[in-house]
Amino acid sequence: MTASFTREHAWTLLNEHTQSPSLIKHALAVESCVRAYAEREADALSLTAEDRAVLIDTWSATAVLHDFDYEKHPSMEEHPFVGNAILTEQGWPEEVRTAILGHAEYSGVPRESQLAKVLFACDELAGFLTACSLVKPTKSIHDVEVAGVKKKMKDKAFARGVNRDDIVKGAEELGVSLDEHIAFCIAAMQRDAEALGLQGTAAQS
Repeated sequence: MTASFTREHAWTLLNEHTQSPSLIKHALAVESCVRAYAEREADALSLTAEDRAVLIDTWSATAVLHDFDYEKHPSMEEHPFVGNAILTEQGWPEEVRTAILGHAEYSGVPRESQLAKVLFACDELAGFLTACSLVKPTKSIHDVEVAGVKKKMKDKAFARGVNRDDIVKGAEELGVSLDEHIAFCIAAMQRDAEALGLQGTAAQS
């Protein structure tokens, strides 16, 4: 991406359109997971330092922007289409825009790139892992475990806004087991726990 289409630029754009702290935290949580997959992808492709940095920055920017229009345009008729129109107008790369359109199943846009598949796989799961963290006595992502997450997924009353089918389908599209995907995203979010507000507190005795 050129200098004007970086993660830094994406962050500015997100904050211009979004005031909700929870939506901003969600963007950061999804970014944590997507960036970790970007690092894995860069390693798998044996990229040079420069190309590696570009790939990671592109994927991070995409994650930061995936819901940037949601606060003002939450309906299925508008999100993420309004945001895509803004990104198109600003000249953001097609790879970024197509991945963002594809993260919404109802858009009908196929997820063909690895970036698109990763964004879709991480979106609902990052939200669910945040919810799992916040019901812990410590409110910490460090106390979240795969088995507990899978148990919560079966509890339809818990975090009912999170689409479980999308989480399962996302792992399938990535070609990884659900357990591996959950563990990978937990580790990614643990790495950024402080920025996500999920560092937690000592449990009250």
